[in-house]
Amino acid sequence: MVPVGLTLQPEEAYLDALAPLLDEDADYYEVAPETLWRRDAAGALVPNGFHKLFLERRERTGRPFVAHGVGLSLGTSDDDDPARLLAWLNRIRDDHRRFEFAWYTDHLGATTLDGRALTLPVPLPMTPQMAARVRTRLTHLQTVVPDVGFENAVFYFLFGRPLDEPAFFRAILTEPRMHLLLDLHNVYTMGRNFDFDPNDYVDRLDLSRVIEIHISGGSDSEPAWLPSRSTMRLDSHDGPVPEPVWALLERVVPRCPGLRGVTLERMEGTVEAGDTALLREEVRRAKRIAAA
Repeated sequence: MVPVGLTLQPEEAYLDALAPLLDEDADYYEVAPETLWRRDAAGALVPNGFHKLFLERRERTGRPFVAHGVGLSLGTSDDDDPARLLAWLNRIRDDHRRFEFAWYTDHLGATTLDGRALTLPVPLPMTPQMAARVRTRLTHLQTVVPDVGFENAVFYFLFGRPLDEPAFFRAILTEPRMHLLLDLHNVYTMGRNFDFDPNDYVDRLDLSRVIEIHISGGSDSEPAWLPSRSTMRLDSHDGPVPEPVWALLERVVPRCPGLRGVTLERMEGTVEAGDTALLREEVRRAKRIAAA
């Protein structure tokens, strides 16, 4: 049976509210390593308090950890701030020595451009040159963690058509032990915002490369945000998994021969009274689908 994991968020309220679920129902934990670091007085990346807390959880439970980074910046050239890349890889290396990550993925996009950190990843031109750049970045990461990959992201503009993304992914993932983290809520969100059928998108993917699947909820933007008062789907991880995402999960899981985990995501600051029971049922529903 494919295991089902949960995200560990660096927030005490989140960890306290979901403690029974994390202790009893999660088969593994997913962390964003960058949220476990801080910069010391000299500017070096060092562990923060949650780093120690999550290590204690690993020792206590014996459950595996997987890493889903947010800042390696897969679309950034190696010539753009190489000192940052080296510092990032060294910090990941130390974390991997302690957590023994089963695999490591990051978001497909650029989070650093011209030495400046961006709040969210920006999309990449879907060209052979950019595919080679991302592949080189993943090769660097493989010197630390053998199994690596990227996640299909949510963007609000693209350099190309959304249904061209699967071919771009194929062009990147040509080497052994390079994988796709397939985020089904992201596919659903992009389908809503760009008006395409998520099933068409999934059918174009090389599902043999999928190592992990993400499921989550989201919300719609406020009408007041845009002059037209139109709304867009947000990848906000702040609510129940929508039924179309469950339908995608049921359809996709049997077609992913290399699948090693299904992760339910929830953001810190979004867990309210009554959510624990909902999230427990979502984990168990995911396990039923994975078992079937």
